[in-house]
Amino acid sequence: MSDKAHWEDVYRRREPEQLSWYQARPEQSLRLIERAAAAAGRRVIDVGGGAATLIDSLLDLDFAGLAVLDLSGVAIARAKARLGVRAGLVEWFEADVTSFEPPHRWDVWHDRAVFHFLTDPADRRAYGAVLRRALEPAGQVVIATFGPRGPQRCSGLEVARYSAGSLAGELGPELALVESAVEAHRTPAGTTQEFLYCRFVRRPA
Repeated sequence: MSDKAHWEDVYRRREPEQLSWYQARPEQSLRLIERAAAAAGRRVIDVGGGAATLIDSLLDLDFAGLAVLDLSGVAIARAKARLGVRAGLVEWFEADVTSFEPPHRWDVWHDRAVFHFLTDPADRRAYGAVLRRALEPAGQVVIATFGPRGPQRCSGLEVARYSAGSLAGELGPELALVESAVEAHRTPAGTTQEFLYCRFVRRPA
């Protein structure tokens, strides 16, 4: 099964509220995005945003220039249906982030869903190249991954776990780590998963 087929199947079989990473309101992401936007600007792309509720909250906070990128068309369709007419205020990209061709740049790149699934170093390098093309020269990055004590598998796939230092090392010297936080995420099933949140600032060229 291809990666795309896997995720289409996940979203066909289960409601978003049943998925382990579901958050009714993503408080930690919102806190870091608002800090990033205060310095960099309010145009945000949510990578792997799929059916997540982050985009709803950003619209509620009057962010504009928003985009969601996800591999799953089913996930995107669910988000659009939930948002109704507000879906027209968002750019939607059904694509693999490692081969995505950004049509323009954003001020803030957010990802709570994708990076820890990239277990192949080549995919991580491709991700980083796309991120740099998609991010404004003075942009900021908010990434959440599974932390050092997070799960080793998610949705039937192996994942990578990171500390703040190892994540910074993967993203490279062009991005400077400015803050990090660990969150004990309570899943809909009642288990706890450790997430690491990091905010990075793009260094001047």
